[in-house]
Amino acid sequence: MTTNNWAAFEKAEPEFAAAVQARFAQFPHHVLGTLRKDGSPRLAGLNVDIRGGELWLGMMAGSLKARDLQRDPRFALHTNPGAGEEMPDGDVRISGRAVEQVDPPELHRYAEETDTPHPFHLFHADLTEVVHIGVEGDDLVVRTWTPARGLRTIRRGNDDEPPREDPPGGTPADPVPGGPAS
Repeated sequence: MTTNNWAAFEKAEPEFAAAVQARFAQFPHHVLGTLRKDGSPRLAGLNVDIRGGELWLGMMAGSLKARDLQRDPRFALHTNPGAGEEMPDGDVRISGRAVEQVDPPELHRYAEETDTPHPFHLFHADLTEVVHIGVEGDDLVVRTWTPARGLRTIRRGNDDEPPREDPPGGTPADPVPGGPAS
């Protein structure tokens, strides 16, 4: 499948991957961003499925978002924020490239496992970035994973102090020049 699939992310950062997966599991419907033919963004609702080491994006046959991904595979996926303004488990977004699954036996297997009606489009994600934003105490905490850099944690308070980066596996540390990339 893909080099930077869900299984690779999960192997590199199991606790972070579990938190991200749990956040997606809170609601069935999320928001997918694709690029239209003219390059402008398109946002659409979609169900997300994480199974077999892959993050799956399924959609109706002939849908505009499927056509967008067939033309330009870049996407951004944002978790459903849910009701109210609390979001106690934070906010998650994933960026990557969608790889269409076109093998009939694999499509049939997926349809059987998930009770998905034929015909449909199915893509798995080649992850380029996973971001989780949450609040811990008085800090806004931005955790970002990329295949090249691994996991990075930036903390920013609600004051004039500069953002701070946690050392890998550690506690809050030095200020970050330029702050978090959110």
